[in-house]
Order: sequence, then C-alpha cells, then structure tokens
Amino acid sequence: MDTRRPLRTLALALGTVGLLVSGCSGGDASSGATSSAGAGSASPSPVPAGLKPFYAQHLSWRDCGVSGFQCTTMKAPLDYAKPDGDEIKLAVSRKKATGPGKRIGSLLVNPGGPGGSAIGYLQGYAGIGYPAQVRARYDMVAVDPRGVARSEPVECLTGPQMDAYTQVDQTPDDDAEVTKLSGAFEKFASGCEKRSGEVLPHVSTVETARDMDMLRALLGDERLNYVGASYGTFLGATYAELFPGRTGRLVLDGAMDPSLSSVEMNRGQTAGFETAFQSFAKDCVKQKDCPLGSTSASDAADRLKKLFDRLDADPIPTGESRELGESLATTGVIAAMYDESAWPQLRAALTGAESGDGSGLLALADSYYEREPSGKYTNLMFANAAVNCLDLPPAFTGPESVEKALPSFEKASPVFGRGFAWAALNCAHWPVPATGTAHRIEAKGAAPIVVVGTTRDPATPYAWAESLAGQLSSGTLLTYEGDGHTAYGRGSDCIDTAINTYLLEGTPPAAAKKCT
Repeated sequence: MDTRRPLRTLALALGTVGLLVSGCSGGDASSGATSSAGAGSASPSPVPAGLKPFYAQHLSWRDCGVSGFQCTTMKAPLDYAKPDGDEIKLAVSRKKATGPGKRIGSLLVNPGGPGGSAIGYLQGYAGIGYPAQVRARYDMVAVDPRGVARSEPVECLTGPQMDAYTQVDQTPDDDAEVTKLSGAFEKFASGCEKRSGEVLPHVSTVETARDMDMLRALLGDERLNYVGASYGTFLGATYAELFPGRTGRLVLDGAMDPSLSSVEMNRGQTAGFETAFQSFAKDCVKQKDCPLGSTSASDAADRLKKLFDRLDADPIPTGESRELGESLATTGVIAAMYDESAWPQLRAALTGAESGDGSGLLALADSYYEREPSGKYTNLMFANAAVNCLDLPPAFTGPESVEKALPSFEKASPVFGRGFAWAALNCAHWPVPATGTAHRIEAKGAAPIVVVGTTRDPATPYAWAESLAGQLSSGTLLTYEGDGHTAYGRGSDCIDTAINTYLLEGTPPAAAKKCT
C-alpha cells in the first residue's frame, strides 16, 4: 500500500535480504453489528475449553494519543499447548467506522514483514489512507503480532551491534570472510536467545493466526475480514486454513507461496529482485541522470556490479562514522526496488556513490533496516528472523550448502544472486528448531478469497500469487501488470475498484482479471 508509506514499504517479505508498514476512551468491543458477510460452507469449530477465558476477556479501549484511534491490550497464551501457563500481552488499535452507511464489521490489516508493525501501519496509513468508503463502513483494526513492536518485541542486538552486523560482507571471497559472516549470524541468533529466549519459541505464524481469531471474537465479528500484504498474505492464508468457517472477506496482496521450502523461496525472491532491477535499469538508461550508462539494461547491470566490487574493496565515506561498503550499498539498491517512485532517488544515490559520496545509498539502506537517526533500530529485523526461522527449516545449514547452491542463485540474478544466497544462511544457527513446514494451503470451505499479484514484484514474485490462488479452494487471482511491491492503493483504479467492491459488497473480481 503506498499513499504515502515509508520508502522501504512495510509490506515486506524478508527472508532473503534479512541477513530480504485515537480519539476517545471507553467503549465495548462487542458493540455494533456483527458480520456474516462472505460466509463459507464450513461450520465454525467450537472454542477449546482451555481457551474460553481468553475468548471471554473484555477489551478496555482507551485514547492512545493519535487522533481518531483507540488502543487496548489483549491477552493470549504464550504457548497454545499450555493455555493455563504463561500469557503474552498483544497491543491492539482501532479507528471506528466513520459512516455513512451500515457498519459491516471490523477490517484487520497487516503490512507484512514478518516484523512490520500493524499498528504503525494502521495509524500511519490504513486508518487514514484506505479509501473513504471502506473506512466508512469498517472499524479499521490492527494487532501487532507477538514478538513485534508493541507486543512483547523480540530483541537481539544493540544499535552499535546492528551497525556492525549490517556492514558484514555478504559476498565472502575467502575462508576468512566466510567465517566472519557465519559468525555474525551466530552472534545475531545468540543475542536473540539471550534477550528474548522466553518468547522466541512462540512467534510462529500459526500462533499469530490463532491470536487473530481470538481478536475477531473479542471485536464481536462472526468472521474475519482482513487485508494482508506480503508476509501478511501468508498470515491470512494460514488463518483461512485454521479457521475456514470463520473466514470472511480476505484480500491477500503481494502473495507468498506456502508450498515453497525456504531455499526455494529465497531463490524465487532473488529472481524477483532481478526482474525488478531489470525494469529499473531499462528505465534508467532512458533518463538523462542515469549513472549506469545510456545503452542497455545489460550494460547498467554490469556497471552496478562493478560499483559493488569497488565498494567491496574500498568503502567510501558517508558523512558519518559508517562507511558505505558493498553490503550497505546492495541493501540501498534493494530498498528502492520495492517502489518505482523511489527510482529517481536511487539514481541520485548511485550518482553520488560513483563520485565517492555514499550518503544517498546509506539513507536508503537505513530506511530498509528501520534505523533511526539516533542509531536505534526498530525490532523489524529481529522479529523477521525469529518468525522466518520458526516457520520453516533453514535454507542452508552451513557454508558448504551455500556453496553448492551459488550457481542456481547467480543464475536467478547475476547482480544479487551471490549475496542473497549467503544471506539465506541466517537461520543456520537459530537456537529454536523450526515448528512449521512448507505445504499447500487449500482452506476448503472458506469464503471467496482475493489473491493479488504484481507482475514485476521484487519481493513476492508474481508466480507466487498464481500458485496461492490455485491452491486455495476459493481463491481468485487479481493481477496488476506493473512494477513495485503489492498493488492495492498504488494508483491503479482498476485494482482499487475491484478490491473495494469485494470488501464492501463481498463480490470477488472476475476470474483472472488483469489491471494496469
């Protein structure tokens, strides 16, 4: 969603580059109309006895200091297998339906990541930037997933430690550099265990989906209405798999493919960024200020690779204590691939880097990592690794397996492949074994679900949307033929009209509908 979001959009499907967003008090959560819109054929399952106290809790809404928004906290079991054990507190925010028109129910939103703050996304964009007719008839709601932002966040490294971590060479040229990179991943993982060991085993997507069902009930909705972007599509599809009879109107924008293994997903994302870079390069060589030449996309790619090589050997100043080496430069370029409106900024940053000024690419990299000017980082990258490493077995278990996979990654992207392959080593030392596995999600009995794919999406390749729509028994594919990550709210009247109609009337777009 893009009007106006941070440059490194919160709708992120990291894994590859991760080292790859109120006005009154009181009120009753169950007040207002309940929604049976879009009912599926499956009957909702009863709430397990051990969870009934959680489903019966009362949400006490309060003014949270942002005009028009309310906030509250809900409790959930830390471990769903032990509902009588420890609890976790989850932060929730909402903006009530503004009218006119009959209230449909609540619309939960999630910007992806994993690790993106849903509350930040709600208060900074969705609650004020979604189409007025949608906000008029839905209470706009967000819950920060467990381990994220305001919901008992996973913590791993200090700001200075993250600065060092983000500068480690991710295209190692010898055994010493391989050892250093592997050691950085190990230090990251041990930091997470040291600072967040209690919550670390319980931040899976399945657990977050179960939290969402609890919130649905506490909001007084019979079925969940939801817009999820990027990783949020996996979260939404997981909800539909677990609770098909409670699934209402689900929009899954920038879809992930749950049937892919971690290495397949990382390699597919590598190809996605190559596609996006080729689109950027074709546009760049037509511009007067393109620093990558004026001949062809192939020539532009060669020039970028040469720039990365120079920065690998000799980092350049940025105007602060951190220099710009290959790793931060690559991250800066990747950040701009999420949104074509960032292409002019990227051209200027590359021009600066060519003349020895790394500040532009560093600024892009910092936006990607959510590094504040003070040097403090949000917990995006910590939560991202924690969820990804729990949801799927690691892509690689050691440097040897990376070496074997390098040719396939470099084939997927001559520009980014080597770095993306080594970045996928990040779960090798994770202290908690994965609890999830790759599998198809069919969600039989769920109401119609709209899956949205962008043809040149860098982070969630279009083929993933095609696959997810085909897996879901009630999935409908909506295609945006264009650039950038996700499609809703990015300027396509065709996309926005189709999604708005579905959210407001429950009518999905025609099968295989395509928009520009």
